[in-house]
Amino acid sequence: MSKDRPVYVISVAAELVDMHPQTLRLYERKGLIRPKRSSGKTRLYSERDIEHLREIRRLTQELGVNLAGVEEIMRLRQELDALEKRFRGEVEKLKQAINTEVAQVKHLPALPGEVEGEDTKAAPSDRPVYVISVAAELVDMHPQTLRLYERKGLIRPKRSSGKTRLYSERDIEHLREIRRLTQELGVNLAGVEEIMRLRQELEAMQAQFEAEISRLRLELLKKVGGVGGDDTEAAGS
Repeated sequence: MSKDRPVYVISVAAELVDMHPQTLRLYERKGLIRPKRSSGKTRLYSERDIEHLREIRRLTQELGVNLAGVEEIMRLRQELDALEKRFRGEVEKLKQAINTEVAQVKHLPALPGEVEGEDTKAAPSDRPVYVISVAAELVDMHPQTLRLYERKGLIRPKRSSGKTRLYSERDIEHLREIRRLTQELGVNLAGVEEIMRLRQELEAMQAQFEAEISRLRLELLKKVGGVGGDDTEAAGS
């Protein structure tokens, strides 16, 4: 049975995840869960919905993450799922093109974030340049706060030969995001850890799939070029 097939009424779903039905309705109002509706407007939950509810329970009860933090985490999980689905489809299309030796190479779709005929924007610099006092001033935090985040594994500044902490522009971006989560959304550090881990996973997955698509494109170019060369030789003989 598909994980997305809606089969559980709210009372059964609530029992499966050890929650009160009113809690499920609250999460629905918050947009954290979106059960389907039967023709009679009865809520129906899928196995995937049950997994999401169990994850919400883990975040709220075990990690103490507030609902704003849970919303951020679930949004990132949805982005990860959508990204994986998108790239899997792209990879499959390229594999089919290789197998059928399609010669329409110039009509292949651009990579996400890539606009044909335009230069893509450079990624934020990873070069460590800011000492801790400057980094703290840039993000409006106390240096001790930066040290705390480092101990928690939320930020990993490089070290100079003299063991001085050096922060990159990407580190500054991460620190600003941590400040937004903690100060504006009230997310606790356990929630911030989860969110930053998911962001890193999202970036890594995107890089992995883009590399795979680039490899497949190159393979397709070589194969099509080989086919063209074979045709030329056959015509000359």
